[in-house]
This record gives sequence, C-alpha cells and structure tokens, in this order.
Amino acid sequence: MMTTKVAIIASNGGLFDAYKVFNIATASAATDAEVTIFFTFEGLNLIHKQAYQQLALPAGKEHFIEGFKNANVPSIPELVEMAQEMGVKIIACQMTMDVMNLKKEDFIENIDVGGAVTFLDFAKDANISLTF
Repeated sequence: MMTTKVAIIASNGGLFDAYKVFNIATASAATDAEVTIFFTFEGLNLIHKQAYQQLALPAGKEHFIEGFKNANVPSIPELVEMAQEMGVKIIACQMTMDVMNLKKEDFIENIDVGGAVTFLDFAKDANISLTF
C-alpha cells in the first residue's frame, strides 16, 4: 500500500496560521501519512523559540483565546511537540534565515534547515500539497 505524502508550506506567521498548519500536519500524521512542513518568511515565527509562544491574532479576534481555552485546544508549543512526536518533518528555509539573519539555534529543537530544493525533493511526489 502506498504511503500518503503531505507537503505543507508555512509562509504566514500568526496564531491562526499556526493552528492551520499544525492541525493539518498532526491530523495527516495520525492517518499514517508522511508529512513535511517547509517554513519560510513569516512562517518561521511558527517554529522560532520565542515567537511561537506569543503569536499574534488578527485585530478583533481576541475572543478566540477564550474559545481555544474552553475547547481544550492545545497551545502551539504543545501542537509542535505533538507533530514532532508523530514524525512530522520540519524544514526551516535557509535562504529566509540568511535574509533575516537567523541561525538554527534561534529555532525549536529537532528541525532541519534546507533550501527550496530540499523541500521540493519531498513534495515532487506528494499526494497532497498545501500552503498556509
């Protein structure tokens, strides 16, 4: 049986973006799909050691914070940890890191750093490709 491959590009860096990316990634991994996420530009916030703990909501959407809490939705750091435990591969864009003067040490543990070609090698035969 062929393994489903899910390729996700995360290029936006807000709280809603993080929930979209990690919800799809963990749901896919739960179905035994092979999942890789490529983080670029503002999407790097979603895996940055400090930034991912305080991601911004769009203006006027602050009421979602209470909704997340009441629905027992895991925090982004918890979702990231779940994704990694489920085998989701995380790639930080080297070019964007260079442009933004960021180093691998600025990010969470257990990530890969690579260029677009690294991601495209995985994505070229992905069954599902998504961009957030």
